[in-house]
Amino acid sequence: MNSELREIAPLLDAYLSYFESTRTAFTIPGHKQKAHRLDAGLGAVVDSDTPLYGGLDEIKLTEGTLKRAEALAASFWGADYARFSTGGSTHANQAIILALGKPGDKIAVSRTAHRSVLSALVLSGLEPIWLTPEINEATGVPIGIPLSQLEQALDQKPIAVLLTEPGYLGTISDLPALISMAHANSIPVIIDAAWGGHFGFNSQLPKHVIQLGADALITSVHKALPGYSASALLLAQGKFLNLARIEQSFETTHTTSPAGAPLASIDGCRALLQTRGDQLTGELLSHVDSFKSAMQLEFAAPIFLNASQFAAGRFDPVKIVLRANELGLSGVVVERELQKVNIRVEMADQDTIVFLATLADNAEDFKVLKEALLPILKKLQGPTRASATSLSWSVVPIVAISLREAFFADTQYVKALDAIGRVSADLIAPYPPGVAVVAPGEVLTEEIINGLAASQKAGVRIAYASDPSLTSYRVIK
Repeated sequence: MNSELREIAPLLDAYLSYFESTRTAFTIPGHKQKAHRLDAGLGAVVDSDTPLYGGLDEIKLTEGTLKRAEALAASFWGADYARFSTGGSTHANQAIILALGKPGDKIAVSRTAHRSVLSALVLSGLEPIWLTPEINEATGVPIGIPLSQLEQALDQKPIAVLLTEPGYLGTISDLPALISMAHANSIPVIIDAAWGGHFGFNSQLPKHVIQLGADALITSVHKALPGYSASALLLAQGKFLNLARIEQSFETTHTTSPAGAPLASIDGCRALLQTRGDQLTGELLSHVDSFKSAMQLEFAAPIFLNASQFAAGRFDPVKIVLRANELGLSGVVVERELQKVNIRVEMADQDTIVFLATLADNAEDFKVLKEALLPILKKLQGPTRASATSLSWSVVPIVAISLREAFFADTQYVKALDAIGRVSADLIAPYPPGVAVVAPGEVLTEEIINGLAASQKAGVRIAYASDPSLTSYRVIK
């Protein structure tokens, strides 16, 4: 066992140490790291798995391995409290929202929130005061929640503010001003920073939200950081939040059998940022800048979103967002062409393609992408098309009944055209990004029905509708 690793990354050390020893287990997991005896393919999938209990620590948690790792994370991010989740930011969002208040209380929520936030509102009975993002006219993308939206929401006495920062396209609200306004009213600010796990450890990147004064930060360690799928981190401050209640809510909603690999990876990512964060994020920034510059030289129109288009600190500079409309082509068609050469993108719709770059990418990866992407863009290029704001960013909701009422209401299916004016029983969202176009309890308008149909026809995946064909909609009776 590496004593230095044990101190730097106790969970990662425990995971590696487990597989260095020989054990005869009469406990779960049922595969016992021996599934290869039964089937080689199954063994390849599960034999590297070990749980927290009986793997990274004893069943009685006598070693306190998880608590040590979480304390290191809290200290590193400058928080009072940290928890590691194997249920993604979805679980962390649900846990903290359940801890905020009682059914009927209101919270101010960015409309760009992930569906997990809306699910948490159903579970908790809290009611949203929607905050609508400002749209950048030149690009058609949301650039954050304006102060005026929060000012209006404060009149309805919210018990908390929940924002999604950075947004899916890399833009960021004026967080210091929003946090200051909320704190002046003794209201905590919770930030779903699922896509911002790399922030705060390089002067060329935005600060992370705890550094900016936020009361809670939730991030997906498997998105911008090189963590295991569904690994997530919840960090909180105790001034305006009840940490004991967050702990209770976290345990209530988390699995009682957490897998060891996601937990170890969170610990490993924290150690990586703590020891080499500035260097690794600097290298990533360099790779992204070089790739964007080399691609841009081939075209007259500005084909990427860039930090220069937004206020200082209001854009993630490692975000690669290609504006397909500037080249007069379809992002969905480009995605299909890239798939033919085994290149996958994070998201594509008619006007936009998102390429996720992380610390794991090197110069060769960007070279491969450029050599595949450039000829496709050249071949498909057409006349520039005006920017169009995605349905996910542009719909202003009309709330008829609460999310919770809608969730438990009696429902029926009606044909798409007959659904106009009815109250939706479903959350429906293009995915990615998973931002609701309509939520349970909201009125289905002609704009929504026609917009979803057009997006689906253009090749965008429309998720969570009870009828995936969108020929009918599930509505409140």
